[in-house]
Amino acid sequence: MIPAKLIEKKRDGFELNAKEIAWFVEGTVENKIDDCQLSALLMAIYFNGMSDLETFSLVESMVNSGKRFKFNSPGNYIADKHSTGGIGDKISFILAPILSSLGIIIPMIAGRGLAYTGGTIDKLESIPNFQTSINGKDFESQIQNIGYGIISQSSEICPADKKIYSIRDLTGTIPSMPLICSSIMSKKIAEGLDGLIMDIKVGNGAFMKTISEAKILAAELKKIGSAFKIKTDITFSNMSQPLGRYAGLRCEIIESINCLNGDGPNDLIELSLELGSKILLQSKKADNKNEAKKKMLETIKNGTALKKFEELIVAQGGNFEQLQMSGSRIKNELYICSDRDGYISSIDTEKIGWALVEMGCGRRRDKDLLDYTAGIKFNVKIGETVKKGEKVYTLFGENIKKLENAKLMLHKTFKVSSETILKSKLILC
Repeated sequence: MIPAKLIEKKRDGFELNAKEIAWFVEGTVENKIDDCQLSALLMAIYFNGMSDLETFSLVESMVNSGKRFKFNSPGNYIADKHSTGGIGDKISFILAPILSSLGIIIPMIAGRGLAYTGGTIDKLESIPNFQTSINGKDFESQIQNIGYGIISQSSEICPADKKIYSIRDLTGTIPSMPLICSSIMSKKIAEGLDGLIMDIKVGNGAFMKTISEAKILAAELKKIGSAFKIKTDITFSNMSQPLGRYAGLRCEIIESINCLNGDGPNDLIELSLELGSKILLQSKKADNKNEAKKKMLETIKNGTALKKFEELIVAQGGNFEQLQMSGSRIKNELYICSDRDGYISSIDTEKIGWALVEMGCGRRRDKDLLDYTAGIKFNVKIGETVKKGEKVYTLFGENIKKLENAKLMLHKTFKVSSETILKSKLILC
Protein backbone atom coordinates (compact mmCIF):
# COMPACT_ATOMS: atom_id res chain seq x y z
CA MET A 1 0.00 0.00 0.00
CA ILE A 2 1.03 3.62 -0.55
CA PRO A 3 0.48 6.04 2.38
CA ALA A 4 -0.37 8.96 0.11
CA LYS A 5 -3.14 6.95 -1.58
CA LEU A 6 -4.76 6.11 1.77
CA ILE A 7 -4.49 9.75 2.84
CA GLU A 8 -6.11 10.86 -0.41
CA LYS A 9 -8.87 8.29 -0.01
CA LYS A 10 -9.74 9.54 3.47
CA ARG A 11 -9.30 13.17 2.42
CA ASP A 12 -11.87 12.67 -0.32
CA GLY A 13 -14.45 11.26 2.09
CA PHE A 14 -14.16 7.54 1.37
CA GLU A 15 -14.12 4.85 4.07
CA LEU A 16 -10.88 3.02 4.89
CA ASN A 17 -11.23 -0.71 5.45
CA ALA A 18 -9.84 -2.62 8.44
CA LYS A 19 -6.84 -3.89 6.47
CA GLU A 20 -5.87 -0.39 5.35
CA ILE A 21 -6.19 1.03 8.85
CA ALA A 22 -4.19 -1.83 10.36
CA TRP A 23 -1.46 -1.34 7.74
CA PHE A 24 -1.22 2.41 8.42
CA VAL A 25 -1.13 1.90 12.20
CA GLU A 26 1.51 -0.82 11.93
CA GLY A 27 3.60 1.45 9.67
CA THR A 28 3.29 4.25 12.20
CA VAL A 29 4.63 2.05 15.01
CA GLU A 30 7.47 0.71 12.84
CA ASN A 31 8.42 4.25 11.69
CA LYS A 32 7.61 3.43 8.08
CA ILE A 33 5.08 6.27 8.03
CA ASP A 34 6.52 9.79 8.23
CA ASP A 35 5.17 12.22 10.82
CA CYS A 36 3.97 14.46 8.00
CA GLN A 37 1.98 11.56 6.50
CA LEU A 38 0.47 10.69 9.88
CA SER A 39 -0.39 14.37 10.41
CA ALA A 40 -2.12 14.47 7.02
CA LEU A 41 -4.22 11.40 7.78
CA LEU A 42 -5.18 12.77 11.21
CA MET A 43 -6.27 16.04 9.60
CA ALA A 44 -8.34 14.12 7.03
CA ILE A 45 -9.99 12.21 9.86
CA TYR A 46 -10.56 15.47 11.74
CA PHE A 47 -12.49 16.95 8.81
CA ASN A 48 -14.28 13.82 7.54
CA GLY A 49 -14.79 11.73 10.68
CA MET A 50 -14.87 7.93 10.74
CA SER A 51 -17.63 5.34 10.49
CA ASP A 52 -18.25 2.92 13.37
CA LEU A 53 -16.40 0.18 11.51
CA GLU A 54 -13.43 2.46 10.88
CA THR A 55 -13.35 3.51 14.53
CA PHE A 56 -13.58 -0.08 15.80
CA SER A 57 -10.80 -1.06 13.39
CA LEU A 58 -8.63 1.83 14.56
CA VAL A 59 -9.18 0.87 18.22
CA GLU A 60 -8.42 -2.80 17.52
CA SER A 61 -5.24 -1.90 15.60
CA MET A 62 -4.06 0.42 18.37
CA VAL A 63 -4.64 -2.25 21.03
CA ASN A 64 -2.91 -4.91 18.93
CA SER A 65 0.12 -2.67 18.43
CA GLY A 66 1.21 -3.54 21.96
CA LYS A 67 0.59 -5.67 25.04
CA ARG A 68 -2.91 -6.56 26.21
CA PHE A 69 -2.99 -7.27 29.95
CA LYS A 70 -4.74 -10.27 31.47
CA PHE A 71 -4.46 -9.97 35.22
CA ASN A 72 -4.74 -13.12 37.30
CA SER A 73 -7.32 -11.87 39.78
CA PRO A 74 -10.22 -14.34 40.03
CA GLY A 75 -13.21 -12.84 41.80
CA ASN A 76 -11.80 -9.30 41.68
CA TYR A 77 -13.33 -6.58 39.56
CA ILE A 78 -10.92 -4.73 37.25
CA ALA A 79 -11.91 -1.14 36.60
CA ASP A 80 -10.64 2.29 35.70
CA LYS A 81 -11.75 5.89 35.42
CA HIS A 82 -11.05 8.31 32.62
CA SER A 83 -11.58 12.05 32.32
CA THR A 84 -11.73 13.94 29.04
CA GLY A 85 -9.49 16.57 30.61
CA GLY A 86 -9.87 19.75 32.59
CA ILE A 87 -8.11 22.38 34.66
CA GLY A 88 -7.26 21.24 38.18
CA ASP A 89 -8.61 17.75 37.48
CA LYS A 90 -6.84 15.55 40.02
CA ILE A 91 -9.68 13.08 40.60
CA SER A 92 -7.58 10.03 39.63
CA PHE A 93 -5.25 10.60 42.60
CA ILE A 94 -8.24 10.59 44.97
CA LEU A 95 -10.57 8.05 43.41
CA ALA A 96 -8.12 5.31 42.43
CA PRO A 97 -6.71 4.73 45.96
CA ILE A 98 -10.23 4.83 47.41
CA LEU A 99 -11.46 2.15 45.02
CA SER A 100 -8.28 0.09 45.41
CA SER A 101 -8.68 0.10 49.20
CA LEU A 102 -12.18 -1.35 48.63
CA GLY A 103 -10.81 -4.29 46.63
CA ILE A 104 -11.19 -2.99 43.07
CA ILE A 105 -8.19 -3.73 40.83
CA ILE A 106 -7.03 -0.46 39.22
CA PRO A 107 -4.49 -0.80 36.37
CA MET A 108 -4.43 2.77 35.05
CA ILE A 109 -2.60 3.74 31.87
CA ALA A 110 -2.62 7.52 31.80
CA GLY A 111 -1.49 10.28 29.47
CA ARG A 112 0.38 13.55 29.49
CA GLY A 113 -1.16 16.97 29.06
CA LEU A 114 -3.06 17.74 25.88
CA ALA A 115 -3.25 21.35 24.71
CA TYR A 116 -4.31 23.42 27.76
CA THR A 117 -5.36 20.49 29.98
CA GLY A 118 -2.98 18.95 32.50
CA GLY A 119 -1.81 15.35 32.27
CA THR A 120 -1.96 12.70 34.98
CA ILE A 121 1.54 11.43 34.13
CA ASP A 122 3.09 14.91 34.19
CA LYS A 123 1.61 15.47 37.63
CA LEU A 124 2.83 12.13 38.99
CA GLU A 125 6.33 12.82 37.69
CA SER A 126 6.40 15.91 39.92
CA ILE A 127 6.72 13.47 42.85
CA PRO A 128 10.45 13.09 43.58
CA ASN A 129 11.82 9.91 41.93
CA PHE A 130 8.36 8.64 40.89
CA GLN A 131 8.61 6.29 37.90
CA THR A 132 5.81 6.22 35.35
CA SER A 133 7.64 4.15 32.73
CA ILE A 134 7.31 0.55 33.92
CA ASN A 135 7.57 -2.54 31.75
CA GLY A 136 4.59 -4.84 31.41
CA LYS A 137 5.98 -7.61 33.58
CA ASP A 138 6.77 -5.28 36.49
CA PHE A 139 3.39 -3.58 36.14
CA GLU A 140 1.60 -6.93 36.34
CA SER A 141 3.67 -7.77 39.43
CA GLN A 142 2.75 -4.45 41.06
CA ILE A 143 -0.95 -5.02 40.38
CA GLN A 144 -0.63 -8.49 41.87
CA ASN A 145 1.07 -7.07 44.99
CA ILE A 146 -0.94 -3.92 45.77
CA GLY A 147 -3.83 -4.08 43.27
CA TYR A 148 -3.17 -0.63 41.88
CA GLY A 149 -0.85 1.24 39.52
CA ILE A 150 -0.70 4.29 37.28
CA ILE A 151 1.77 4.21 34.40
CA SER A 152 2.40 5.94 31.09
CA GLN A 153 2.24 4.32 27.73
CA SER A 154 5.39 2.59 26.56
CA SER A 155 6.62 0.67 23.56
CA GLU A 156 4.71 -2.28 25.05
CA ILE A 157 1.32 -0.63 25.67
CA CYS A 158 -0.62 0.87 22.77
CA PRO A 159 2.52 2.32 21.14
CA ALA A 160 0.42 3.40 18.16
CA ASP A 161 -1.74 5.56 20.40
CA LYS A 162 1.34 7.04 22.07
CA LYS A 163 2.62 8.20 18.70
CA ILE A 164 -0.76 9.43 17.44
CA TYR A 165 -1.45 11.18 20.79
CA SER A 166 1.78 13.21 20.54
CA ILE A 167 1.12 14.25 16.92
CA ARG A 168 -2.49 15.25 17.71
CA ASP A 169 -1.22 17.57 20.43
CA LEU A 170 1.04 19.37 17.94
CA THR A 171 -1.24 19.53 14.89
CA GLY A 172 -4.58 20.91 16.08
CA THR A 173 -6.39 17.58 15.68
CA ILE A 174 -7.26 17.00 19.34
CA PRO A 175 -11.03 17.73 19.09
CA SER A 176 -11.81 14.85 16.71
CA MET A 177 -14.48 12.47 17.97
CA PRO A 178 -13.07 9.22 16.53
CA LEU A 179 -9.51 10.15 17.53
CA ILE A 180 -10.57 11.06 21.07
CA CYS A 181 -12.56 7.85 21.44
CA SER A 182 -9.94 5.55 19.95
CA SER A 183 -7.21 7.05 22.12
CA ILE A 184 -9.23 6.70 25.31
CA MET A 185 -10.63 3.25 24.67
CA SER A 186 -7.54 1.58 23.20
CA LYS A 187 -5.67 2.06 26.48
CA LYS A 188 -8.64 0.92 28.54
CA ILE A 189 -9.12 -2.22 26.44
CA ALA A 190 -5.40 -2.98 26.76
CA GLU A 191 -5.81 -2.84 30.55
CA GLY A 192 -8.12 -5.87 30.48
CA LEU A 193 -10.98 -4.04 32.21
CA ASP A 194 -14.34 -5.31 33.36
CA GLY A 195 -15.70 -1.82 33.90
CA LEU A 196 -15.02 1.83 33.19
CA ILE A 197 -16.38 5.13 34.42
CA MET A 198 -16.05 8.11 32.06
CA ASP A 199 -15.98 11.65 33.43
CA ILE A 200 -16.91 13.80 30.44
CA LYS A 201 -16.14 17.44 31.11
CA VAL A 202 -18.48 20.11 29.76
CA GLY A 203 -17.96 23.87 29.66
CA ASN A 204 -15.55 26.61 28.69
CA GLY A 205 -12.57 24.72 30.12
CA ALA A 206 -13.35 21.44 28.38
CA PHE A 207 -12.94 20.10 24.86
CA MET A 208 -16.71 19.52 24.87
CA LYS A 209 -18.18 23.02 25.26
CA THR A 210 -21.85 21.95 25.35
CA ILE A 211 -23.82 19.08 26.86
CA SER A 212 -25.06 18.11 23.39
CA GLU A 213 -21.46 17.65 22.18
CA ALA A 214 -20.65 15.70 25.33
CA LYS A 215 -23.59 13.35 24.84
CA ILE A 216 -22.43 12.56 21.30
CA LEU A 217 -19.00 11.66 22.71
CA ALA A 218 -20.62 9.56 25.46
CA ALA A 219 -22.63 7.59 22.93
CA GLU A 220 -19.50 6.84 20.90
CA LEU A 221 -17.53 5.74 23.96
CA LYS A 222 -20.33 3.48 25.17
CA LYS A 223 -20.58 2.01 21.68
CA ILE A 224 -16.88 1.09 21.71
CA GLY A 225 -17.13 -0.22 25.27
CA SER A 226 -20.03 -2.46 24.29
CA ALA A 227 -18.18 -3.71 21.19
CA PHE A 228 -15.22 -4.73 23.36
CA LYS A 229 -17.33 -6.03 26.29
CA ILE A 230 -16.47 -3.35 28.89
CA LYS A 231 -19.24 -2.02 31.15
CA THR A 232 -19.09 1.73 30.56
CA ASP A 233 -20.89 4.36 32.64
CA ILE A 234 -20.86 8.09 31.98
CA THR A 235 -20.91 11.14 34.24
CA PHE A 236 -21.09 14.67 32.82
CA SER A 237 -19.34 17.22 35.03
CA ASN A 238 -18.98 20.99 34.90
CA MET A 239 -15.66 22.41 33.68
CA SER A 240 -16.68 26.07 33.62
CA GLN A 241 -14.24 26.69 36.43
CA PRO A 242 -11.18 24.79 37.72
CA LEU A 243 -11.62 21.78 39.98
CA GLY A 244 -10.40 22.25 43.52
CA ARG A 245 -8.37 25.23 44.69
CA TYR A 246 -5.13 24.46 42.84
CA ALA A 247 -4.08 23.79 39.26
CA GLY A 248 -0.57 22.91 38.15
CA LEU A 249 1.56 19.83 38.73
CA ARG A 250 2.96 19.06 42.20
CA CYS A 251 0.41 21.33 43.87
CA GLU A 252 -2.37 19.07 42.55
CA ILE A 253 -0.74 15.99 44.08
CA ILE A 254 -0.52 17.75 47.43
CA GLU A 255 -4.16 18.86 47.22
CA SER A 256 -5.14 15.26 46.47
CA ILE A 257 -3.32 14.12 49.60
CA ASN A 258 -5.24 16.74 51.56
CA CYS A 259 -8.47 15.23 50.22
CA LEU A 260 -7.39 11.74 51.27
CA ASN A 261 -6.68 13.22 54.70
CA GLY A 262 -10.29 14.43 54.83
CA ASP A 263 -9.33 18.07 54.32
CA GLY A 264 -9.99 18.74 50.64
CA PRO A 265 -12.36 20.99 48.69
CA ASN A 266 -15.96 19.84 48.47
CA ASP A 267 -16.05 19.70 44.67
CA LEU A 268 -13.19 17.18 44.52
CA ILE A 269 -14.86 14.92 47.07
CA GLU A 270 -18.29 15.25 45.45
CA LEU A 271 -17.04 14.24 42.00
CA SER A 272 -14.86 11.42 43.35
CA LEU A 273 -17.83 9.94 45.20
CA GLU A 274 -20.12 10.27 42.18
CA LEU A 275 -17.69 8.49 39.86
CA GLY A 276 -16.61 5.84 42.34
CA SER A 277 -20.15 4.92 43.32
CA LYS A 278 -20.81 3.80 39.74
CA ILE A 279 -17.83 1.45 39.80
CA LEU A 280 -18.95 -0.03 43.12
CA LEU A 281 -22.43 -0.58 41.66
CA GLN A 282 -20.95 -2.19 38.53
CA SER A 283 -18.86 -4.54 40.65
CA LYS A 284 -21.78 -5.30 43.00
CA LYS A 285 -19.73 -4.16 46.01
CA ALA A 286 -22.64 -1.84 46.86
CA ASP A 287 -26.39 -2.17 46.39
CA ASN A 288 -27.10 1.53 45.92
CA LYS A 289 -25.36 4.86 45.47
CA ASN A 290 -25.71 5.96 49.10
CA GLU A 291 -24.13 2.75 50.38
CA ALA A 292 -21.33 3.11 47.86
CA LYS A 293 -20.57 6.69 48.93
CA LYS A 294 -20.57 5.74 52.62
CA LYS A 295 -18.05 2.99 51.96
CA MET A 296 -15.82 5.42 50.06
CA LEU A 297 -15.98 8.07 52.77
CA GLU A 298 -15.04 5.45 55.34
CA THR A 299 -11.75 4.76 53.50
CA ILE A 300 -10.88 8.45 53.96
CA LYS A 301 -11.96 8.47 57.57
CA ASN A 302 -10.00 5.34 58.53
CA GLY A 303 -6.92 6.27 56.49
CA THR A 304 -6.88 3.24 54.18
CA ALA A 305 -7.22 5.32 51.00
CA LEU A 306 -4.27 7.55 51.91
CA LYS A 307 -2.22 4.49 52.82
CA LYS A 308 -3.02 3.02 49.41
CA PHE A 309 -1.79 6.19 47.68
CA GLU A 310 1.42 6.02 49.72
CA GLU A 311 1.80 2.38 48.62
CA LEU A 312 1.52 3.47 45.00
CA ILE A 313 4.19 6.15 45.42
CA VAL A 314 6.60 3.77 47.15
CA ALA A 315 5.92 0.92 44.68
CA GLN A 316 6.82 3.22 41.78
CA GLY A 317 9.97 4.58 43.38
CA GLY A 318 8.61 7.90 44.68
CA ASN A 319 9.60 9.65 47.89
CA PHE A 320 6.44 10.46 49.88
CA GLU A 321 8.22 12.40 52.66
CA GLN A 322 10.17 14.55 50.21
CA LEU A 323 6.95 15.27 48.32
CA GLN A 324 5.26 16.59 51.44
CA MET A 325 8.24 18.80 52.32
CA SER A 326 8.46 20.21 48.79
CA GLY A 327 4.96 21.65 49.05
CA SER A 328 6.12 24.43 51.35
CA ARG A 329 8.97 25.66 49.13
CA ILE A 330 7.66 28.35 46.77
CA LYS A 331 10.25 30.57 45.08
CA ASN A 332 8.11 33.29 43.49
CA GLU A 333 4.52 34.47 43.94
CA LEU A 334 2.39 36.94 41.99
CA TYR A 335 -1.22 37.94 42.59
CA ILE A 336 -4.24 38.95 40.59
CA CYS A 337 -6.72 40.96 42.61
CA SER A 338 -10.29 42.10 42.16
CA ASP A 339 -10.87 45.73 41.20
CA ARG A 340 -14.24 45.88 42.99
CA ASP A 341 -16.54 44.24 45.53
CA GLY A 342 -19.04 41.62 44.44
CA TYR A 343 -19.46 37.99 43.51
CA ILE A 344 -17.38 35.97 41.06
CA SER A 345 -19.85 35.36 38.22
CA SER A 346 -17.76 33.56 35.62
CA ILE A 347 -14.26 32.23 34.95
CA ASP A 348 -12.61 31.73 31.55
CA THR A 349 -11.18 28.31 32.35
CA GLU A 350 -9.58 27.60 28.99
CA LYS A 351 -7.53 30.81 29.20
CA ILE A 352 -6.40 29.73 32.65
CA GLY A 353 -5.25 26.46 31.09
CA TRP A 354 -3.16 28.29 28.49
CA ALA A 355 -1.69 30.51 31.23
CA LEU A 356 -0.65 27.34 33.07
CA VAL A 357 1.08 26.16 29.90
CA GLU A 358 2.91 29.50 29.76
CA MET A 359 4.01 29.02 33.37
CA GLY A 360 5.55 25.64 32.57
CA CYS A 361 2.73 23.30 33.65
CA GLY A 362 2.19 22.13 30.06
CA ARG A 363 3.97 21.92 26.74
CA ARG A 364 3.66 23.90 23.53
CA ARG A 365 6.32 21.73 21.91
CA ASP A 366 7.17 18.11 22.54
CA LYS A 367 10.56 18.89 24.13
CA ASP A 368 9.42 21.73 26.41
CA LEU A 369 10.59 21.33 30.02
CA LEU A 370 7.97 21.41 32.78
CA ASP A 371 8.14 23.41 36.00
CA TYR A 372 6.82 21.05 38.67
CA THR A 373 6.72 23.87 41.24
CA ALA A 374 4.44 26.11 39.17
CA GLY A 375 0.72 26.50 39.63
CA ILE A 376 -2.24 28.70 40.46
CA LYS A 377 -4.28 28.87 43.64
CA PHE A 378 -7.91 29.92 43.17
CA ASN A 379 -8.72 31.87 46.30
CA VAL A 380 -12.24 32.72 45.13
CA LYS A 381 -14.53 30.77 42.80
CA ILE A 382 -17.91 31.22 41.13
CA GLY A 383 -20.64 32.32 43.55
CA GLU A 384 -18.19 33.39 46.25
CA THR A 385 -17.81 36.97 47.47
CA VAL A 386 -14.74 39.06 46.74
CA LYS A 387 -13.69 42.50 47.97
CA LYS A 388 -11.80 45.17 46.07
CA GLY A 389 -8.06 44.45 46.33
CA GLU A 390 -8.62 40.85 47.44
CA LYS A 391 -6.47 38.14 45.82
CA VAL A 392 -8.47 36.09 43.32
CA TYR A 393 -5.52 34.09 41.95
CA THR A 394 -2.12 33.38 43.44
CA LEU A 395 0.52 32.41 40.85
CA PHE A 396 3.67 30.60 41.93
CA GLY A 397 6.70 28.93 40.36
CA GLU A 398 10.43 29.01 39.64
CA ASN A 399 10.49 31.31 36.61
CA ILE A 400 9.41 34.86 37.42
CA LYS A 401 9.35 35.92 33.76
CA LYS A 402 6.91 33.12 32.89
CA LEU A 403 4.76 34.07 35.87
CA GLU A 404 4.67 37.68 34.69
CA ASN A 405 3.64 36.56 31.19
CA ALA A 406 0.93 34.35 32.66
CA LYS A 407 -0.32 37.21 34.83
CA LEU A 408 -0.90 39.31 31.71
CA MET A 409 -2.97 36.46 30.25
CA LEU A 410 -5.05 36.04 33.41
CA HIS A 411 -6.21 39.60 34.15
CA LYS A 412 -9.54 39.30 32.32
CA THR A 413 -10.31 35.65 33.03
CA PHE A 414 -12.92 36.33 35.72
CA LYS A 415 -15.92 38.62 36.06
CA VAL A 416 -17.32 40.21 39.20
CA SER A 417 -21.03 40.92 39.55
CA SER A 418 -22.78 43.14 42.08
CA GLU A 419 -25.68 40.66 42.05
CA THR A 420 -25.71 37.46 44.09
CA ILE A 421 -24.50 34.53 41.98
CA LEU A 422 -25.50 30.93 42.62
CA LYS A 423 -22.65 28.47 42.92
CA SER A 424 -22.19 26.31 39.84
CA LYS A 425 -23.67 22.82 39.72
CA LEU A 426 -20.82 20.30 39.46
CA ILE A 427 -22.59 17.11 38.36
CA LEU A 428 -24.60 17.96 35.26
CA CYS A 429 -26.17 14.52 34.75
